[in-house]
Amino acid sequence: MQFNVRGLVPLAVLFFIFSLSSFVAAQVVTPEKRVLVFSKTAGFRHGSIAAGKTAIQKLGSENGFSVDTTENAIVFTEKNLRRYSTVIFLNTTGNVLDETQQEAFEHYIQAGGGYVGIHAATDTEYDWQWYNRLAGAQFASHPGNPNVQEGNAFVVDDNHPSMAGFPKNWKIKDEFYDFKNFNKQVKVLVKIDEKTYKDGKMGDDHPMSWYHEFDGGKAFYTNFGHENATFSNPVFLKHLMGGLSYTMTSSLDYSKARPEEN
Repeated sequence: MQFNVRGLVPLAVLFFIFSLSSFVAAQVVTPEKRVLVFSKTAGFRHGSIAAGKTAIQKLGSENGFSVDTTENAIVFTEKNLRRYSTVIFLNTTGNVLDETQQEAFEHYIQAGGGYVGIHAATDTEYDWQWYNRLAGAQFASHPGNPNVQEGNAFVVDDNHPSMAGFPKNWKIKDEFYDFKNFNKQVKVLVKIDEKTYKDGKMGDDHPMSWYHEFDGGKAFYTNFGHENATFSNPVFLKHLMGGLSYTMTSSLDYSKARPEEN
């Protein structure tokens, strides 16, 4: 029996192209219009976590996105994170993810995912340098006695969705962190005037909120959020919603995720 291979070559090529396109398509994900609020604590626990969850859920209902809340780090898998257009670290503290969970989150950001850090998100994962660069800084200290004071925050960059309607000078009662290991690649939006409260340690250059593109994804951080009242303040809520809208992605491309460097 003679076998004509000439007709099989195009079929083989077509099969290869189909397989390759299927693989590429599997790597590109369209997440739901949904955010994950993560508030696990392994250190100090803020009483405002509940108020923060409620506020974000209300923002979701008003702006057309779903909100999942959890304190269980087991949700940090590559498969599960593909569902979310951004991930919020709400007053997390200490070491809250193991190495496998950290790697899944790194891949999520590298694929184009979003991160929002609120207040104590910078008091989290001090030994995970990648996260420290993503968040933008690490907690160093806060005012001593009292730790919550009224201060004057002021705008340094209003060219960002989180700054729509933000007052040029805003009096707010909250806990103002001093930072260390500040990532100078971030773009600062708001600073605090240390002359308007006691025991600030950063001088005239004291950032409170910032954003940046990092490792394939987008990140937004705001230091406000220690107090329950902050999460019902209309200026803060609009600020937070703008940060969320900046980080929320409509497409994740996992072909851009890299193996863990360590």
